[in-house]
Amino acid sequence: MPNTATPQPSRRHAELGPDFFDVVAPARFPATILRYRNQRWAERVGLGGLTDEAWIAHFGRFEPLPGSFEEPLALRYHGHQFRSYNPELGDGRGFLFAQLHDLADGRLLDLGTKGSGTTPWSRTADGRLTLKGGVREVLATALLEAQGVYTSKSFSLIETGESLIRGDEPSPTRSSVLVRLSHGHLRIGTFQRFLALDEPGNIARLLDHTIRTHRPELWRDAPEDRAVAFMEDVTVRVARMGAQWAAAGFVHGVLNTDNINVTGESFDYGPWRFLPVFDPHFTAAYFDQSGLYSFGRQPEALFWNLCRLADCLLTLAPKERLEAALSGFGPALQQAFAEALFRRLGLAPADGPATDRLVAASWTFLGDSRAPFERFFFDWYGGLAGAARAEASPSASIYASDAFAPVRAALEGLSPAEDARLDHPYFAGEPCTLLIEEVEALWAPIAERDDWSAFAAKLAAIETMADAYGTAPSV
Repeated sequence: MPNTATPQPSRRHAELGPDFFDVVAPARFPATILRYRNQRWAERVGLGGLTDEAWIAHFGRFEPLPGSFEEPLALRYHGHQFRSYNPELGDGRGFLFAQLHDLADGRLLDLGTKGSGTTPWSRTADGRLTLKGGVREVLATALLEAQGVYTSKSFSLIETGESLIRGDEPSPTRSSVLVRLSHGHLRIGTFQRFLALDEPGNIARLLDHTIRTHRPELWRDAPEDRAVAFMEDVTVRVARMGAQWAAAGFVHGVLNTDNINVTGESFDYGPWRFLPVFDPHFTAAYFDQSGLYSFGRQPEALFWNLCRLADCLLTLAPKERLEAALSGFGPALQQAFAEALFRRLGLAPADGPATDRLVAASWTFLGDSRAPFERFFFDWYGGLAGAARAEASPSASIYASDAFAPVRAALEGLSPAEDARLDHPYFAGEPCTLLIEEVEALWAPIAERDDWSAFAAKLAAIETMADAYGTAPSV
């Protein structure tokens, strides 16, 4: 769609009323330097025609978008953090700035912030975001989207001219404000807050709002049936998210209940990492000493969080029906993982036994061989139709070993997907990755010389990858 498309704003979240948010004011920053704007998604929501000056006015100084909120809303929620309940959460360094519709499919989307100043939920924090944290989130969302993960989009990153003190990186460090485009900001923790406050009426209001706003097809006349349909839907969507992370070799790092969106969209990236090689024990956060949110335990963490959502819905539906809804997690995870793995390998869907063979063989091979994770998917994109690429790979000797034989056998009879672009220039180069040392190398020239060229080049490489995989957003 052309960048002259007209945005379709909304104030939908305000209909919930003051029990659900606090009206807040954005911070006033000493500088507003535009570092990133997501032009593809800006066009898709009708904001592609904004000048950089207008962009900064809206997403650096937070002048209201016409037709949406006159003042930002800091959302209220609770949550389990590493399985310890915290009733003092809420938007402490962000807010819901505006809502508007996806012009391609009509979904209601949120423009939410990170680093936009203090709120009633900031506690002792400064409400700010480091520039490095903003850069990392832009990179994470771009690569995950390119890999086919249903993720929030980094919409804008503006440097704000403040010096921040942080204990987990060299200080003082530069500051920023991030705006992300998300399919809602309603979290499991949003429901948990009203359970803790013993306000079942607000749980019912929140449920009905969520269904009407995001899942109208789930509406049932009886409240009990609505709650069960919602639980079933969220279970499947969160399982899909976990499966897509697994196929991407991604570790979120902080799978607290306030970081799980009931739309099943992955969001809120802090200490994320991508796997260099398959390792179930690989963690992203240095403070995750027990490995609670390690790569191999992410499905367990997601299911535990879903059980906490079911706790909230016990005010509306019986335990037996909610447990039945939760029982769909395992099958949904398996199905979604198979779909994600086939998509990452550029293969057409296959029958059940053929699918199971490839899934088992691939996962066993990656675990036993310690082959570079992303390179495996790159080298074998298109299946055996990509064998020449694999034979020229630095991992060719691993593919020639007995360990790979079951994968090769499982690929027999499988065909490239109809839309697989095996001749795309991306596949004549190297796989696009974002391992931790690469992220640090991208940040170093920014920190040392204000040189953004490597960052821009990486985003361009990710865009090429997305074009090759057919995951770039249509506009």
